[in-house]
Amino acid sequence: MRMHRHGSSGPPIIVLHGGPGAPGSACGLARGLAAAFRVHEPFQRGSTRPDGTVGTVTAEPLTVARHVADLDALVAEITAGEGGLRPALVGHSWGAMLALAYAAAHPGQVTALVAVGSGTFGPAARSRFNELCAERMDDALRERLRALETAVSDPDQRLRMRADLLEPLYSYDAMADEDAEPCDERAHRETWDDMLRLQAAGVYPAAFAAIDVPVLLLHGAQDPHPGRLIRASLEPYLPALEYREWERCGHYPWRERAVRDDFFAVASTWLRRRFASPRPEPGGG
Repeated sequence: MRMHRHGSSGPPIIVLHGGPGAPGSACGLARGLAAAFRVHEPFQRGSTRPDGTVGTVTAEPLTVARHVADLDALVAEITAGEGGLRPALVGHSWGAMLALAYAAAHPGQVTALVAVGSGTFGPAARSRFNELCAERMDDALRERLRALETAVSDPDQRLRMRADLLEPLYSYDAMADEDAEPCDERAHRETWDDMLRLQAAGVYPAAFAAIDVPVLLLHGAQDPHPGRLIRASLEPYLPALEYREWERCGHYPWRERAVRDDFFAVASTWLRRRFASPRPEPGGG
């Protein structure tokens, strides 16, 4: 995977971008954590592109399992380079879902997990997400979204433009994102379809009962992804789940003027405490 690294001191963390298929979308999150941590920001595996600019190329369908396997290789590499110190995972949106899926599939391999603006894990939360987006949309925006379907033939460009049009619906008072890279429509579609398939089959969120590390869910009250419903869907499987919500905050807390500083303070303090209280080695009692 392509990799950006930020920071030169502190414990290791891996920041996972959202989308799926939106590499670079969590760069501001990664940079903001670099004051206290050595941050690894991988660009997740993407579809085949002639210029190789999006992720790692693959001809196979992209699945949750493929992304989990890629992350496992990265976690092993970082742990070995840190003399056995396991990294923490910080995932945003889809990246939060990937972090949870990884921690469930590979217990004991990471120190802790922070889920920022997680995506949905059930029909109730997804229905509320759709309702909130519809309520915030006016006729002019609906028409612009419809026009994209015929005006823009390139699917990656169309996905990027759609995300830009929808961004105000996801935010409260957010600063502009200067780190946006080309989107990967195929990676987005195949990965998300597989996540929905796994949820419909009952795999997620039930698999999260295997997670054996502390989990912190951070959310903005103005995020159309309904944080409290997402928390409710996770709590039966993560009874020790911690939750923090900010009122004047949308889907990208690190970009929100009102909460940016507090968001980084909360996330960094919580992570430092987890590294300061290491768990026993697997099988060590």
